[in-house]
Parts: sequence; structure tokens; C-alpha cells
Amino acid sequence: MSDQQGFTVWFTGLSGSGKSTIAEMLYHEFVARGLKTEILDGDEVRKNLSKGLGFSKEDRDTNILRIGFVANLLTRNGVVTICCPISPYKETRDACRELIGEFVEVYVHATVDEIAAHRDPKGLYKKALAGEITGFTGVDDPYEVPEDPEVTVDTLSQTPEESLRHVLTRLAELGRIDDATPLVEGDRLHSGMTDLRVAATGHVVKEH
Repeated sequence: MSDQQGFTVWFTGLSGSGKSTIAEMLYHEFVARGLKTEILDGDEVRKNLSKGLGFSKEDRDTNILRIGFVANLLTRNGVVTICCPISPYKETRDACRELIGEFVEVYVHATVDEIAAHRDPKGLYKKALAGEITGFTGVDDPYEVPEDPEVTVDTLSQTPEESLRHVLTRLAELGRIDDATPLVEGDRLHSGMTDLRVAATGHVVKEH
């Protein structure tokens, strides 16, 4: 689609909130609509563009700004770009918004208690709450909740499919897509995503 208008969908939320799941599902939807699409994830950018950075505020900000820089390049070249790093600090998210311009912020809400109890397979929240890990976002390092995001989804009360439909509805209302009706239903939303992305773009940048 040579006349495709690029824009960035920026997911933000705590680790384990559901950003990756919804972002993958949204990617699948965009590809089904014939849109040129990429996903940028904080962990992958760290490995490929930000190796050596730590987890101080300065280093976290640098990592997020690098994601914003790449997202801006993709967006201005007509690619729909999905970003799903934690991006805990409002000032840095706002800097990315200003840089990119065509920016839709999606806040994925979930509580530390819920994530620690039910979505913490590696036990990282448990260790952070016990003081065994320091500098952990949402526990002893702040997560600044967006004040006025374009979209808010609540993964405590919504299924992933419901969250996806809410994102699609808002994107349609904002004029970013033509139709909010999901094109991909059922198990296909949760399977074959990586294969589809490789087939569509030749490479993959994914969140863990």
C-alpha cells in the first residue's frame, strides 16, 4: 500500500500487564489489513541498539528515546509501528510523542498485586517485593501512569480479545484505521504470529 500513512501505537504499562499479548494481536490485525507494520520492544532494542545500558533512570530514558527515534523513522516512512516497552516515565513518553507526532498512547492497566499473584512465572515481582531485587518498576522504582492516553485497557477486567477490540475501536474513532471490526478471530490471534510476521516483513522484532 504505497500511500499508507504511518503512525505509532505506543503501549505502556507494568511488566506483566499484557502489553506484549495485545501488541502481538494488534500486529496480526494490521497485517491482515495489508498494512506495513513493525513491532519495537524495549528488551530487543536493548540487545540490538542499547547493549551495555543499565537500569538507572538515565539509562532507561536512553533506551526509550532510542525506541522513539526508530519509531519516528518508521512512521515517517509510512510504516505502522507498534512499541511495547514499559516506558515508566511520563517525561520520556511525552518526548517520544513530540518527536513522532503521529502517536497513539495505549495504557495497559494491571496492578502489582494481580501481576505478582497470577502473572509472575519467573518470580521477579516476588523477589522485588521481598527486597531481593532493587530498582524494579512498580515496586521500588516508580511507574508514572499516563494522565491522558488515547486508549486505556484494563487487563484485570477484560480478556485480551476485549482489549484488542477496544484498541481497534479507538483507532477507528481517531481515523487511524477504517474499520474497528476484527478481521482475525479465535485461536489465530494466539498462534502463528511470528511466522506471519516473518512472511510479511522478512524479519522479526518481538517482545518477551
